[in-house]
Amino acid sequence: MAVLSVENLTHTYSVGTPFQKTAIRDVNLTITQGESICLLGHTGSGKSTFVQHLNALLQPTSGLVKIDGEDINKDKYTRRDIKRRVGLVFQYPEYQLFEETVAADIAYGPKNMKLPKDEIEDRVREAAGFTGVDVSLFDRSPLELSGGQKRRIAIAGVIAMRPEILILDEPTAGLDPAGSRTIMENIRAYREKSGATVMIVSHNMDDAARYAERLIVFSEGTVWMDGSPEKVFARTAELSEIGLDVPMAAELAEALRRRGIPLEGAIYTHEQLLNAVRRAGAVPAC
Repeated sequence: MAVLSVENLTHTYSVGTPFQKTAIRDVNLTITQGESICLLGHTGSGKSTFVQHLNALLQPTSGLVKIDGEDINKDKYTRRDIKRRVGLVFQYPEYQLFEETVAADIAYGPKNMKLPKDEIEDRVREAAGFTGVDVSLFDRSPLELSGGQKRRIAIAGVIAMRPEILILDEPTAGLDPAGSRTIMENIRAYREKSGATVMIVSHNMDDAARYAERLIVFSEGTVWMDGSPEKVFARTAELSEIGLDVPMAAELAEALRRRGIPLEGAIYTHEQLLNAVRRAGAVPAC
């Protein structure tokens, strides 16, 4: 069943002024329940503008965004409700932490939903568990913690609202490789356990290859490519033309093929590369 549909979506900033600019135009997409999606594109391709329409933070210049067939911008009450159903985590969300304690920050959304105290506490613990925030941190100020911990707390605050669709804009930006891997594994675990639709905006092709089932590539404000990682990463030359890289594993696979190693199949993750090299007899099996 389709959860979210976008029909001929266009957004133009500063209409009628010398600074008028169309950021996205005539975007059409259908997103179904439980999908794991990575939204890719170079800076200025329209990714962030697009996702801000999905929870009515921005309203279309023209076109529609629908959830379960209903226009999310129908009226102010629908727009308010959609923010509970579609959770949006901005880039560097740790800068938006403001409560005195970690627990209070995670609880902020559920409190605004006017939920009973017991349910709020359950949601805080559940969201903290999904994101790896230990209960021993609950009484501490989030401002005292590391960047990675702050990032997990901010994500937990959105997850505590139990959105049907979770959108994260560059969730690993500025983190070291270990911190990035932890965040991405937390997000994957949340999706698998909750059944929520998860959309990640990213420049990281290795993350896209490892964690997403569907890639949507934006270029110059439109959907340029939409498909599985296998199909998208097979078009390496075209990705390069619009300023995008391919996963490191795909680059290494091509380099090995040029050296005469007969690697078979689509290769875009490190695991696929290692298995292909073993099948080719280039390294012994462990």
